[in-house]
Amino acid sequence: MHYRNREVVRVRPAYDCDVLVIGGGIVGLSTAYAVSRAAPGTRVTVLEKEPGPARHQTGRNSGVIHSGIYYRPGSLKARYAVRGAAEMVKFCAEYDIPHAVTGKLIVATDRGELPRLHALAQRGRENGLTVRELGAAQMAEHEPEVEGLAAIHVGTTGICDFGAVARRLAEASGAEIRYGTRAVRVDRRPDRGVAVLTAAGDVVRGRVLVNCAGLHCDEIARLTGDDPGARIVPFRGEYYELARPELVRGLVYPVPDPAFPFLGVHLTRGIDGSVHVGPNAVPALAREGYDWRTLRPRELGTTLAWPGSWQLARRHWRYGTGELHRSLSRAAFTRAVRRLLPAVREEDLTPTAAGVRAQAVLRDGTLVDDFLIRETPRAVHVLNAPSPAATASLPIGREIARRALATLTP
Repeated sequence: MHYRNREVVRVRPAYDCDVLVIGGGIVGLSTAYAVSRAAPGTRVTVLEKEPGPARHQTGRNSGVIHSGIYYRPGSLKARYAVRGAAEMVKFCAEYDIPHAVTGKLIVATDRGELPRLHALAQRGRENGLTVRELGAAQMAEHEPEVEGLAAIHVGTTGICDFGAVARRLAEASGAEIRYGTRAVRVDRRPDRGVAVLTAAGDVVRGRVLVNCAGLHCDEIARLTGDDPGARIVPFRGEYYELARPELVRGLVYPVPDPAFPFLGVHLTRGIDGSVHVGPNAVPALAREGYDWRTLRPRELGTTLAWPGSWQLARRHWRYGTGELHRSLSRAAFTRAVRRLLPAVREEDLTPTAAGVRAQAVLRDGTLVDDFLIRETPRAVHVLNAPSPAATASLPIGREIARRALATLTP
């Protein structure tokens, strides 16, 4: 009896792309752009559930190019915001995207804020920024209608249209971008790659997954089989538009509370000349809950089931009560604005589009205060990238691309 040697043939999986990105906001698109520049010829596919880019955090923020003054020296936020602000201005100039470098004032309105204002100026200098400390008379030269005891001026703060930036990144990346494509299941094989099932029933295969899903990033991580170690707790930022924009020349901020990642009610003149006032920071009843009427029981249940949500509420209920009061009372909100801008009247404030911040919260109730990027086999998860992620998106994208490309290297 004769036997033939049988050759075992290993069939390599057919990949649709090398890098598969979930999320078509500015971070996901910056990652696709960075991959194409670092490794030309690398195939990138971006899955975005909305019909176009930048429909959530990117397209609903204040449009401010942050200087990096607020963030802990040495942190990713500090490093990437300072670097990213300069790069964002250059990118906008190169691609003819509306922008301006306006500078901004951070204003102390009572004596208790003066030590924090001085500490903030020192932090800015540690982060490599040029910061000027101003008295009341010097402050009035910048903003005649704003009142305060002292201020600091940061010259590198600017404004731009981040939605336009995201669209340009999408075009320049050369990636295949599939809009209206929602990921519902992820099959990750550490020895092979990832396969994503979409709501339409299609399967998209890639060698490495990059999770830039923003408000849903923790859910995508769990679909991949990874424990994110935190939950996204959505906070809605409610804004008003100022009917008398001539009252404000540029950007005016209060001294922030160091216990929170929120910057307080501030005044920002946008690239179109309008002035936005806000935000309130209130819990959203859905991950995309842009008003009180939007309630998604499953998403709210996920938030309430997370122990960190209750710890956060227990620790900061007084602060939260004030935010809720200003959300429900325009008169209360107006009083908060008058601390900076005494001339404002309640009728000057018209409600405008809100945004939702994707804030990662740890199990013990700690707010994650830095960008959080984690690598697992065949996956890179961006698990906390709220403001100033738009400002910092170009260096963030390069860092994510570096990690993803390292996974592809044999």
